[in-house]
Amino acid sequence: MDELDEEGEELIAAPDTFIPLSDPDVTLDDLAAVESVMRTSRLSSGPVVEAFETAFAAYVGRKYAVATSSGTSGLLLALIAHGIGPGDEVIASPHSFRETQHAIALCGAHPVFVDIDYWSGTIAATKVEAAITERTRAILASNTNGHPAPWDELKAIAKSKRILLLEDSTEALGSKYKNALVGTFGASAVFDFSQPGPLVCGEGGVVVTDDIDVAVAVKRLRAHRHDERASVVVSSSAPYQAGMSDINAALALSQLNRLDEILEKRKLIEHYYFKHIKSFEGIKDPFIAPDVTEVHWFLYAVHLGTRFSRSSRDSIVDDLRVEKIEAAAYSVPLHTQRRYVDFGYRRGALLVTEKVSDRAVVLPFHTHLTEGQIEFIVATMKDASVNIGAGAAIY
Repeated sequence: MDELDEEGEELIAAPDTFIPLSDPDVTLDDLAAVESVMRTSRLSSGPVVEAFETAFAAYVGRKYAVATSSGTSGLLLALIAHGIGPGDEVIASPHSFRETQHAIALCGAHPVFVDIDYWSGTIAATKVEAAITERTRAILASNTNGHPAPWDELKAIAKSKRILLLEDSTEALGSKYKNALVGTFGASAVFDFSQPGPLVCGEGGVVVTDDIDVAVAVKRLRAHRHDERASVVVSSSAPYQAGMSDINAALALSQLNRLDEILEKRKLIEHYYFKHIKSFEGIKDPFIAPDVTEVHWFLYAVHLGTRFSRSSRDSIVDDLRVEKIEAAAYSVPLHTQRRYVDFGYRRGALLVTEKVSDRAVVLPFHTHLTEGQIEFIVATMKDASVNIGAGAAIY
């Protein structure tokens, strides 16, 4: 029986162990898949990577999939394969937990950050069109925290302006826009398989496309095969050595085979959060746009009211950690980070992004959570918010 406080209210028991933000869903079958590769003579990129690429392309519904060492490296290779480099501009959102958009600067192009929609957290289509210049080569739209971007509007803009549309789906595996899976909207799309997503293989990513020339280019930029080293055509460019190993691919393939099960288990955790957090005054409930069929959240994000500041949000994160609960900000906008000062960005440039990111907290979200743990997480966050200004206006 739970203890009672001084007023006779039932106390929620604190956890005995630390509750991590992410905890991959790894089964005995996953371990067996990795072990089977460890017992072979091939651990580096080989037949298991190829099997995963085939399976993942079939899952998304694209013709080609090229596995890479991460989502960021995959996007970097995709940008180069599409001919984007120094002198080009790529429009993107500064609002991301994983920050895949670093690839734009890494390929030598100029990132043009555009503000987001307050409700969905995805790039605002109306602001994209206003940012297009004669140097704009592509729009990189992210399905932020699992919520699909406004793809119909973005496709119309890209078509009318005759520029490339690329898709960052590193945070949205399984989500759907108008019944179509994410990863099917851009000329190329990129996924990531590191924590805290539903499919975790340690580190890894994949580029999907229907363009065989892009797929071949990404493969050659990724790494050269041993039998290609004497090729005048292939060896004319230096690869980035950004491949996935058979060890990682074995785990990724095993998890892909039960992805629907993992996503369903995460839906149950989402339900528990909503059950316990719906009475929490002063927060913005998760929003799903009308054209979005299905959302699989990357992390469970809580948006605090406008009376909360960035420092008070950080205080809540600290209080949660004191109670052995890992939490974090979502996000630290790219345009406020030191790397992008050289591109002319400063705080105050993108006010919606800053307003949302200053007050967003991501909580533990994985299949190993219990309802009791979630109840404790929410109760702890409520207590922490009371100390610094609960009851704030939601919007």
